[in-house]
Amino acid sequence: MNAITTRRHILRAGLALGATALVPPVRACEFFASTLRITHPWTRVTPADARFAVVCMKIDQVTREDRLIGVVTPVATGAEIGGISTGRALDLLIEKGRELQLTEAGVHLRLTGLTQPLLIGRAYPMRLIFEKGGVLEAELNVDYEMS
Repeated sequence: MNAITTRRHILRAGLALGATALVPPVRACEFFASTLRITHPWTRVTPADARFAVVCMKIDQVTREDRLIGVVTPVATGAEIGGISTGRALDLLIEKGRELQLTEAGVHLRLTGLTQPLLIGRAYPMRLIFEKGGVLEAELNVDYEMS
């Protein structure tokens, strides 16, 4: 290669690298209601005979106290709150200014009456209904196999 061609390649590479710095970072699976943000709702793979699936997610950027009062998804006939010191009713308090982690080991959302097995790598529609924040359309990702 001659010097002009080499300079051109270096210039193009530099411009391409600079352009990537201008592109905003890709956001994880974020979904916004008027009162809060939901980040990465996920569950594990379920066997064909599973009766429920545990859903984990992070709830933050809470600008107004709210409550999760409903969940609608084609993969389950119902939903409830599970975990330590929770009742089964779907009425989850989300305090203003706080971050809430729904985890397998703690408080979580449980989809009941599964209508089909949840498969690895799939995403299923899930509508979360909040008392003040309204309806939030989200996707439930199946990220992990059963251990």
